[in-house]
Amino acid sequence: FYWNCLKGGGGGKPTGRIAQMIESDLGGYDAFKKDFANACVTQFGSGWGWLVAEGGKLKIMKTPNAEPAFLKGATPLLTIDVWEHAYYLDYQNRRPDHVNAVIDKLLNWNFAAENLARA
Repeated sequence: FYWNCLKGGGGGKPTGRIAQMIESDLGGYDAFKKDFANACVTQFGSGWGWLVAEGGKLKIMKTPNAEPAFLKGATPLLTIDVWEHAYYLDYQNRRPDHVNAVIDKLLNWNFAAENLARA
């Protein structure tokens, strides 16, 4: 799942239904980016930041260690790995830089849209 969340030349603003839902459910792309990055950066220790669908709405959540979002009843759309091994070679202890790079350059919005269509 994780590797499908990433693609070269990805990131940036999505289009279509997922963009509309980010606008209505999360306050727009800028608010989404801020809140998603915050969830990732503030996950204590190892874990994940998630964009999920739950109850017909988009939500942002975080989970510790190897806990996937579906264990909390949500349908995962995208995730960012915030385990230190995911970014240490490139960013050392600068988790925010890693998270922002993934959001800006790697998120696979097509994969997220496919997951949303199945939610």
